[in-house]
Amino acid sequence: MGAAYTIDHVLDCKGLNCPLPVIKTKKAIEKMTVGQILQMVATDPGSKPDMAAWSKSTGHELLETREEAGLYTFFIRKTK
Repeated sequence: MGAAYTIDHVLDCKGLNCPLPVIKTKKAIEKMTVGQILQMVATDPGSKPDMAAWSKSTGHELLETREEAGLYTFFIRKTK
C-alpha cells in the first residue's frame, strides 16, 4: 500500500487500449490546475510503460503506479 493522496480528479480508462488512456489523461490534466493530483485507472497493461514515458516527456510527476487484479492505477501530479 502506497502513500495516501488527496485526489482532485478521477479518470476511468478501464477497457480502453493505448493510446486512449494517454490521450484522455492528457486532456484531463489540461483542465486541472498546477499541484492537483489525477488518479487514472486503466486495464491495458501497456498503460504502465506508456504513462511512465508520458510523464517523463511532459514533466508531470508520476507519483505512484499500483497494479492489482488487472487494474493499473496511476497518481499523477500536474506540474505546469
